Amino acid sequence: MRKFKVTFLPDQKEVEVDEGTSLLQAAEKADVYVNSICGGEGSCGECRVQVLSGKVKSDRYAIGFFSTEEIKSGYVLACQTPVEDNLQVMVPARSRMEMEKIITEGIPTYGEPAEEYLPKAPRKAAAVTEPLVKKVYLELPHPTMSDNVSDIDRIVRELEKQLTFSSFDMPLGCLQDLANKLREHDWKVTATVARHNATGRILQIEGGDTTARSYGLAVDVGTTTVVAQLVNLKTGAVLGVEANHNLQARYGEDVISRMIYACGKGSPHLLQSAIVTNINTLTRALVKEHGIETRDILALVAAGNTTMTHFLLGLTPCSIRLEPYVPTATVYPQALAKDIGININPEGIVEVLPSVASYIGGDTVAGVLACGMGNQSEIKCLIDCGTNAEIVVGNNEWLVTCSASAGPAFEGGGTRFGMRASLGAIEKVEINGGRVNYQTIGNAKPRGICGSGIIDCIYELARNRIIGQDGKFELSMSDPRITTEDGIPQYILAFPEESESGKAITITETDIANIIKSKGAVFAALKSLMDYVGLKFTQLDTVYLAGGFGSSLNTRKGVAIGLLPDIDPARIKFIGNSSVTGARMALLSGPAFEATRHIARRMTNIELSNYVPFMNEFIAALFLPHTDGKLFPSVHF
Repeated sequence: MRKFKVTFLPDQKEVEVDEGTSLLQAAEKADVYVNSICGGEGSCGECRVQVLSGKVKSDRYAIGFFSTEEIKSGYVLACQTPVEDNLQVMVPARSRMEMEKIITEGIPTYGEPAEEYLPKAPRKAAAVTEPLVKKVYLELPHPTMSDNVSDIDRIVRELEKQLTFSSFDMPLGCLQDLANKLREHDWKVTATVARHNATGRILQIEGGDTTARSYGLAVDVGTTTVVAQLVNLKTGAVLGVEANHNLQARYGEDVISRMIYACGKGSPHLLQSAIVTNINTLTRALVKEHGIETRDILALVAAGNTTMTHFLLGLTPCSIRLEPYVPTATVYPQALAKDIGININPEGIVEVLPSVASYIGGDTVAGVLACGMGNQSEIKCLIDCGTNAEIVVGNNEWLVTCSASAGPAFEGGGTRFGMRASLGAIEKVEINGGRVNYQTIGNAKPRGICGSGIIDCIYELARNRIIGQDGKFELSMSDPRITTEDGIPQYILAFPEESESGKAITITETDIANIIKSKGAVFAALKSLMDYVGLKFTQLDTVYLAGGFGSSLNTRKGVAIGLLPDIDPARIKFIGNSSVTGARMALLSGPAFEATRHIARRMTNIELSNYVPFMNEFIAALFLPHTDGKLFPSVHF
């Protein structure tokens, strides 16, 4: 088989691949990131690259995603373009993942005691009294003829005085060098003990007092980003936080495309390896920054959706996306770090928060724990909106939940100039008297528009009556910013001379229709849950918005376009990354960890694909703000 060389710019990375290899696969081999929301199926148009030299045969795949001028300039879809020549390929800025704005608001960082930053209701459960792993310093009495119990019994006897476990066990590895270690250190040692149900699992015995070196990781295994906090298990202080992009994105931006890849042309092992690499990279950064040893990280608690959890633990996720949507497990066994390949103390434990159903995972359970809604009598709502929107409604007596597929629009996908929240993305928009004022991330020249900017834009277009409540342009308006391309009306946000590429950045009527579908899916899911339990929006005490998207959302505009319920804005609260907050709470408190299992058991999942009223609600929501104006009394366009 013939081989060809492909050089990727601007990284100047060269790779040799077999003839017929797709450019997307070649980029992966060269360790060059190229966006691919659909996992290489050719349906999203996000993996656009420009062939600068060499011949390719893929014009038919580019039609519909590129203008005629772009096709002539060599633009192709990387996933649909086989390598049949030596090529030089430019990966444009919008196809790269660079300087993405990973939100860490709401994630305390340096030196704050746990009780001070946790929400009021679950504070008691999260107090640093029973972390999942604890170091105990022991000064053991020397053996005598009248007290000649075995070394391990001597240790257990002393541990029973300080810990409340019903029994203790010790792996063979700890026993093998125990005799020498005890005698070399004059019977003064530190035992590291992990909670394993009602049993204390002795992970290691160290000479002397090492209790000051006791750390853990709380990890949010997100579909888009992975966030890790380094926590002092003795004091509860959060020492630092790091985040990076989920490397699984090269196999697809959403969980469905990743499952299709893993269960088809790829394998679950590739997806597991990617997420473990993410965690190990974050761990290295935290260890280096804070001058600690990797072996002193004794526990990791992770929270993620059901699919991400399966990938992390190496479970097969294939049945999750197929009726009747059955995961391999929803409650996961405690694992050792060495068994997964996570680079902390090899004997350190890994706990993953329980899931509820195929599309309601431990991240949602962690969110309920973090905001305290399951502990209070008032009826509250939690919305975590990304590619999927997870919604929970309830109180301390009941909890109902569902997941709606919002699509990639809120994360920049499915729109012509949509992009993630990275350098040059338009994130805020105001239109006044025909003048467009926008703000970009990093104050850079605009490259495209991210989710919060798209919501701003649609609101402003509707407020200025440039589009009607059906999302269609009022073409009778005399506005130089309204143009058409290939028969599709569009509005110019940034003229060519303003943008980085020298091309106008626009939002099209098709883009707007996609956003209306996405916001409609989220609102319809929430409305379906409320109707299911017989409640009105006015009965909601609080609506919590979680995640990075919520942190950058303009609440007033979110209500006005029909994404959020029309309630008192003071009752809508941003809580940042509730997934990592809940994971941290479970790491620091055995009772809080047990509470996650209780929460998961209490949550009733409504499968919207089988819930007939949902489709009617969805259709009703395909309007700005809604076909039923009574639901949005404060909105007037």
